[in-house]
Amino acid sequence: MVLDGDDENIGREVGRLLEAGRPALEIMSQGLVAAMDIISPLFKAGQVFIPEVLLSARAMNLAVDTLEPHLRDQSAGVQPATIVLGTVFGDLHDIGKNMVATLLKGAGFKVIDLGINVSDSAFILAMKKHQPQLLGLSALLTTTMPEMTKAIASITEAGLRGQVRIMVGGAPVTAKFARDIGADGYSTDAGEAVELARQLSA
Repeated sequence: MVLDGDDENIGREVGRLLEAGRPALEIMSQGLVAAMDIISPLFKAGQVFIPEVLLSARAMNLAVDTLEPHLRDQSAGVQPATIVLGTVFGDLHDIGKNMVATLLKGAGFKVIDLGINVSDSAFILAMKKHQPQLLGLSALLTTTMPEMTKAIASITEAGLRGQVRIMVGGAPVTAKFARDIGADGYSTDAGEAVELARQLSA
């Protein structure tokens, strides 16, 4: 149902599985995460495209909404890696970031999406509040790429740099730029971002 983007029936199917006694964590890992693990490499390889991923993401999100109360009951002692995401200040583009957020959720990460036009202070407040293992910075415009540099500098000045691994991405961003600004990793697309996040949070 996730692969087919069947958002009409997936909620009922998750409810049926819960009523049958299947653990919510099992439904999440063997159903939803396993499906998104199929989609991510297909998207990276260009075998599925944004519309298909968005349909799958919508179905997955509906299933997660049904599962969420049960997951809270079963997740004592199980802490998924948390990532704070945002498009940097001055940039109003979010399609790529939203794709990354969707695939990361599907891969089991706890995603805190700050949205677009995110200031350095907002990133710092979110880091203090959520204590993430990862921070993702996105920029689509070459004119806003320097905001990534400023964000990392502000995080360093706030004494938080050692607590988080920083990954960056966006159309104009390169691996060299990521290294130059002191980021821990760079991804070219949403599928690659999931693998990078797994590596950085391992």
